[in-house]
Amino acid sequence: MVQAYILIQTEVGKASAVADAISKLPGVIQAEDVTGPYDVIVRAQADTVDELGRMVVAKVQQVDGITRTLTCPVVHL
Repeated sequence: MVQAYILIQTEVGKASAVADAISKLPGVIQAEDVTGPYDVIVRAQADTVDELGRMVVAKVQQVDGITRTLTCPVVHL
């Protein structure tokens, strides 16, 4: 199982709607709207890194109101 944080920038005023829409996607553990340089932070999981990448590109980035994403895989050092 691979987990990652997805940091999301949204159009002005869209953070809450984006977090709500993303929270309903399969593989999303949590989606929160936050303050700072990013508007939404998502914790997601998938069976493989490839599946995680497909989820981000095919599902997350397609949500209306998103302008940019940054995916940060969780590592255990």
